[in-house]
Amino acid sequence: MPEIILMCDPKVAAIPVRECGERLVDARGSGLLIDESRQDAAGHFAHVRKNVLERLLSAQAALPDGLRLLLVEGYRPPRLQEEYFAEYAEQLRAENPRWTAEQVHSAASRYVSPPEVAPHPAGAAVDVTLADSSGAELDLGTRMNATPEESEGACYMSAANVSSLYRARRQVLATAMSSAGFVNYPSEWWHWSHHDRYWALVTGSPAAAYGPVTR
Repeated sequence: MPEIILMCDPKVAAIPVRECGERLVDARGSGLLIDESRQDAAGHFAHVRKNVLERLLSAQAALPDGLRLLLVEGYRPPRLQEEYFAEYAEQLRAENPRWTAEQVHSAASRYVSPPEVAPHPAGAAVDVTLADSSGAELDLGTRMNATPEESEGACYMSAANVSSLYRARRQVLATAMSSAGFVNYPSEWWHWSHHDRYWALVTGSPAAAYGPVTR
């Protein structure tokens, strides 16, 4: 498996953010399929930055006939990101009592981005998968948001312990999302982002354009 730069890597935090002020928009009604399993009272989950939505529509247009993108989660309020990270870190700490705080933080960042650099609170990241023409979600080898522990690493984009069918489907998703300018977080096949710090690091851009949004 290729070496993965984790979100907790100091190189990610070192990327400056030059906030462009682009607004969050609601992806519902845009033509994208929306999975409402993550729906919250304020509808945050369906919001993304305006340009992110435009790029999602471009990615969908690049898919082969009979396939559609399914958006599961976009914007996540900073407080919720903090809760997710703290909960997963505590779980890892309980399961691995000999780990140092640094080891816990690093392992947790494979699955939940550290709040200080997380792209979901910036409206820059999306969790997406594929659906067929009827809107039925396709299987890409693990459930979305499967942890590395429960999936035995099959949640990694380039995991070897998934069938050729799932690898092929992941490649279809990757081709469409990459063509629209997104980058993948390699430990999560479903996680893609644009104009955040991680995107800037991967693409060699000097700065991120999207920082955390408080709503």
